Amino acid sequence: MSITPALAIDALGHRFGPRRVLKDVSFSIAPGDFTVLLGLNGAGKTTLFSLATRLYAQSEGTIRIFGMDIRERMLECLRQMGIVFQLPTLDLDLTVEQNLYYHCALHGLSRRDATRRIAAEIERVGLVEQRRDKTRQLSGGQRRRIEIARALLHQPRLLLLDEPTVGLDIASRQFMLDHVRRLCRDEGLAALWATHLIDEVGEGARVVVLHKGEVLADGAAAQLLGQMRASSMRAVFETLVQEREAA
Repeated sequence: MSITPALAIDALGHRFGPRRVLKDVSFSIAPGDFTVLLGLNGAGKTTLFSLATRLYAQSEGTIRIFGMDIRERMLECLRQMGIVFQLPTLDLDLTVEQNLYYHCALHGLSRRDATRRIAAEIERVGLVEQRRDKTRQLSGGQRRRIEIARALLHQPRLLLLDEPTVGLDIASRQFMLDHVRRLCRDEGLAALWATHLIDEVGEGARVVVLHKGEVLADGAAAQLLGQMRASSMRAVFETLVQEREAA
């Protein structure tokens, strides 16, 4: 029996005026997959996320969330997504709990359900003692943890994270990677993790390499290493980019 992908992108393209930023992008993510969208700054990762979340309307190709075309069933699709954008979006003058209650209200959760879910997610990211602190008092890593907690409050089945560890220290980066991988493994969440940091690919990850708006490779990290007889993902990435530039 075939499994409906959590996210299926087919022949996606996008332009800003005459400049093409995405060209014929196709890949899919199954429930439980942790997939790294790897590309340099300017590769088109944020544009792809903006299309997948309907901040931009696509004119080329299709985006399906659990089989639903996002153009036809936008609200249903968005309810299935949790999103951590590249730029921070917490209100720094609200407490941690106030930020989270606001998100719950936007999704129509009752106060009782919101309280229960907030308590659970804050505990999972290890910030129970900071729940009544103003968000501006938190470190960058702590704010990112709260953004992941917030993204999970409405219990989505697909998590999109756009450069979630930029500017964080090593310990904070590792916590976030481990937390999201655990959610995929233990709860069947599908995650698309966009980054330009090659060391975030990790063992066992699936990788979609995006360069100048085009997909250069799509597969398990171990598979790509074997196919290209490379010693590291850095070598795989550099070889793919060099071949593309030489073409």
